[in-house]
Amino acid sequence: MPRVDDLQIFLTTTEVGSFSAAARLLDISPALASGAIQRLETCLGVRLFIRSTRRLRLSEDGVRYLPHARQALESLDLGELALTEGRDEIAGLLRLSMPSDLGRNVLLPWLDAFQQLHPQVLLQLRVSDQVADLFGEQLDASIRYGQLADSSLVSLMLSPSNRRTVCASPDYIARHGRPQTLEDLSRHNCLRYVMGEQTYERWHFHTPDGVKTLQVTGDRISDDADIVRRWAVAGLGVVYKSKLDVMDDIRRGKLVEIFPPEHGQPAPLQLVCAHRTSLTPALQVLRTFLAERCEHYINTSIAGH
Repeated sequence: MPRVDDLQIFLTTTEVGSFSAAARLLDISPALASGAIQRLETCLGVRLFIRSTRRLRLSEDGVRYLPHARQALESLDLGELALTEGRDEIAGLLRLSMPSDLGRNVLLPWLDAFQQLHPQVLLQLRVSDQVADLFGEQLDASIRYGQLADSSLVSLMLSPSNRRTVCASPDYIARHGRPQTLEDLSRHNCLRYVMGEQTYERWHFHTPDGVKTLQVTGDRISDDADIVRRWAVAGLGVVYKSKLDVMDDIRRGKLVEIFPPEHGQPAPLQLVCAHRTSLTPALQVLRTFLAERCEHYINTSIAGH
């Protein structure tokens, strides 16, 4: 198969009539230009030029091959243009994964609003608390909490300052008392969830004395974080959730924050892609849209609280 750069050198040499002139136009050495033609001739099994000490002209085979070489390069140029035009358009299929609680209760209406602004965008959603395989599941992006374990992925922040917070309903606190210290959590029914094969029952906190980790227990576990939040709202225990997940419940008085916000474990929300080539204009516009919504949501909830 001929190399694209060899074809370009062939066309340029044909137009200017010498290897040295073609080399100057393409900013390469005459030896490199001559070597490219020899490589192309070897690949095709013909002589493309008739060489003499004074002139260079196309052979009969060269004359026959010239329009096909020109058409091949024009076709490649048109293909690149089509890709560029497609990437400039806010349209096409976006395959996204997102956490269950945030996805159902916060992101879903935001994505509806995004599609109203960009009706040519098609959405395919995977809602799950299990970490999505961007490659295996052929996803364009994943909305995730926490720090990335795989540094090869591309991360775009949506809410960098988000943290986890310990909450319980007013009814639960009335019946069981409010934990006064982190250690008090050992005497409370802590609602836990499963991530992958691991139960999230070691809760990490950032205190003035450093990071503190507590082993908690309780009578309820689920692999769906939305269910865990609903248990907390129903007064069935204490929950340690992303602030974005429970912000509306806190504002409405359904849940109460128990410890200072700065004690919560950092849980930045980010849009994750497998590679930078996945960052189409549609995905970049979505990222900006979601980041603005997150900031507005946080500020509105703080003002309302």
